[in-house]
Amino acid sequence: MSNPGTARVPRRYKIPESVLVVIHTTALDVLLIERADHAGYWQSVTGSLDQADEPLFAAARREVLEETGIDAMLHRLADWHMENVYDIYPEWLWRYEPGVTRNTEHVLGLTLDARVPVRLAPREHLSHAWLPWREAAARCFSPSNAAAILRLPDHLART
Repeated sequence: MSNPGTARVPRRYKIPESVLVVIHTTALDVLLIERADHAGYWQSVTGSLDQADEPLFAAARREVLEETGIDAMLHRLADWHMENVYDIYPEWLWRYEPGVTRNTEHVLGLTLDARVPVRLAPREHLSHAWLPWREAAARCFSPSNAAAILRLPDHLART
């Protein structure tokens, strides 16, 4: 019989489905944030779904607020209908259930009229930068993030 005082709590693994939220102004300035766990890795807001049935817009709003302090409800959040499936970076595989090696990323855009103040989650990010869209794409470590930013003018033209 096992001792309830020593029972191990099962580790909660990340769901291999995430949102990537490109936060940008109407003037095509893009917000990038630098990862705390990997200095020099710049990216848009990204994060896994908390539950398999969490709606994408809910996940996007939650991640934007947690990572930047920006309330997405005050701006225009749009599903870009882009989905990327990629191999999870080896240094982050431990966060997922054994055997999970690929992630599905849903791309959304958050349009702001102008730059707003940013409040970073210090455990997650070191710094932030507002950059012109081409410069932001060039700084991203993730090819799918860079590709999404490069499509920004097309998405704005359609809205």
